[in-house]
Amino acid sequence: MLRLLPLLLAATAASTAAAAASGDGCSAGCPLALAAYYFTAESNLSFIASLFNLPDHTTLLPYNPNITDPNYIVTGVRVSVPFRCSCLALPADPASTFLAGSIPYNLSSGETYDGVAAEFANLTTAAWLEATNRLPGDKSPASGTINATVNCSCGDKRVSPRYGLFLTYPLWEGETLASAAEQYGFSSPAQIDLLRRYNPGMDGVSGKGIVFIPVKDTDGSYRPLESGSAHFYAFVSYYASILRLPNISKQNWMVYSIDKQKVINSCILHGTGNTLSGGAVAGIVVACIVILIVGIWPVVIYYRRQKTRKAKSLRCPEDSVQLGSASQDEGIKVDRSIQFSYEELCNATHNFSMEHKIGQGGFGSVYYAELRGEKAAIKKMDTKATQEFLAELKVLTRVHHLNLVRLIGYCVESCLFLVYEFIENGNLSQHLHGTGYEPLSWTSRVRIALDSARGLEYIHEHTVPVYVHRDIKSANILIDKDFRAKVADFGLTKLAEIGTASQSLPTRVVGTFGYMPPEYARYGEVSPKVDVYAFGIVLFELISAKEAIVRSTEVTYAKSLVYLFEETLSMPDPQEALQELIDPRLGGDYPIDSVLKIASLAKSCTHEEPSMRPTMRSVVVALMALSSKDSELTRGLELSPRELKSG
Repeated sequence: MLRLLPLLLAATAASTAAAAASGDGCSAGCPLALAAYYFTAESNLSFIASLFNLPDHTTLLPYNPNITDPNYIVTGVRVSVPFRCSCLALPADPASTFLAGSIPYNLSSGETYDGVAAEFANLTTAAWLEATNRLPGDKSPASGTINATVNCSCGDKRVSPRYGLFLTYPLWEGETLASAAEQYGFSSPAQIDLLRRYNPGMDGVSGKGIVFIPVKDTDGSYRPLESGSAHFYAFVSYYASILRLPNISKQNWMVYSIDKQKVINSCILHGTGNTLSGGAVAGIVVACIVILIVGIWPVVIYYRRQKTRKAKSLRCPEDSVQLGSASQDEGIKVDRSIQFSYEELCNATHNFSMEHKIGQGGFGSVYYAELRGEKAAIKKMDTKATQEFLAELKVLTRVHHLNLVRLIGYCVESCLFLVYEFIENGNLSQHLHGTGYEPLSWTSRVRIALDSARGLEYIHEHTVPVYVHRDIKSANILIDKDFRAKVADFGLTKLAEIGTASQSLPTRVVGTFGYMPPEYARYGEVSPKVDVYAFGIVLFELISAKEAIVRSTEVTYAKSLVYLFEETLSMPDPQEALQELIDPRLGGDYPIDSVLKIASLAKSCTHEEPSMRPTMRSVVVALMALSSKDSELTRGLELSPRELKSG
């Protein structure tokens, strides 16, 4: 065991603590540990899931109850990622064992251990990767698969039998063991003393190393060290998940089950005792399984009855019915919008059947309907989206423009509903990145850019108060049957009033990663230039048909679209270099000088300094000049960044 320590000293700054806490000299691991992944502006849940070889991003959600919307996550939060904690051995010294997750990682050509450690957000280090892999130690291994080794803890019965699920938490600048644990409700003097015993040598260390923090399981309680009881509970929970039942708490599951200890003792006695024939062993095993299944069957019956009773008696949570008065308190004027009844919406969608469902938004599902002779899209809002509902209703009853989606009406009966005009041709993201759509012509792309720019200019320049959308992206630009564009999806978390008392509202960093400007992602600074930056990304998308974050096929390498275009436009011959980025589906049917001007405009929009970005009015002028046949108007595209800024 002691032979492991020198290698760990070379691998991490807090090696002695890491070795002790992660089971130096282990003999077995545990089925579950969690890793605290630092969420950056370029992260998303799908990427994190693929990095840890999880099926998809939904696997992460039970361990992150604070994430109410997977599309909108605040930069800097820690996403808890489940992985198996195994007892591993060092390649150079098989007798030296330690607890860690071994996660296969496909190296790109020339990728270094430092790069891999960065991908894992400091959950591992280059030195530790070098020590736990057989590849050369020059930090520049060839392409291939390595094991990304993330240390973990399974608990220690000598410290406490109460805790068996631990979070691997890398300390970032300014963080300590105590400050990290406080985020997870582990902060009392007794708990801090316990933490010191789990993390020897880490008390007082700041900004470096890894600590291990006991955390709660998906049912909201601490998981004890593995025992017969824990295994039985895991068995019951497993069958409950197969039968799609709600999570069963450790405190309540015994109400519905048989005497667990008798079953366990019986199975252990007959399964590990005197030598028996194969048939006898098989019979005992089958009997134990039958007893266990019979034990949890009352749980199945109980929850199924509860589910049926709830479905019959409750259409929507009652707390969302009280919005009639709330809307009056907000001063919302709805005289231009129709108030629909719940029964009318229900009938128009055949009780919100799957056949009528046409989409899933950040705050609810969207259904197609025909209401009072007009095609409509009905957004059935999430029960937690009360503020978003009120804000969107407030804005869209005040703001009317050809290039903004039109609100037809609303309903606050039983649930929250917003009724919009139906836009037949999907959204821009589907046309650029999806399948089943004909490629957009260059003329259509310029027109779509101009339409959406006009919509943004209206809310930036011509409304009182001025609004900032905060979630401009290709998915929020709808395309009608004539290939004209409308900006959609307004809500409180994506909209701010500038120059009014509303600025005093908390400014949460929300939106879609890849479209956020630096000043907003880092500091939450809101101005119309936030939308200008995001619109620049949309222009880059229109040219290239690439996503805002471009990933390699191995999903181990990513670059922002801004970076790719900046790199291209800084080439000695940007016009020639740009050919590599243009959407190949255009088939060369585009004027290259026009593409270059759009790219240059997008570059101005995505300037790192907000004051150097143009206003949306200047963007509209430039796009009008580009789409016009009048050569006198082409001067709008020759404006310098300073002229564009001044509008």
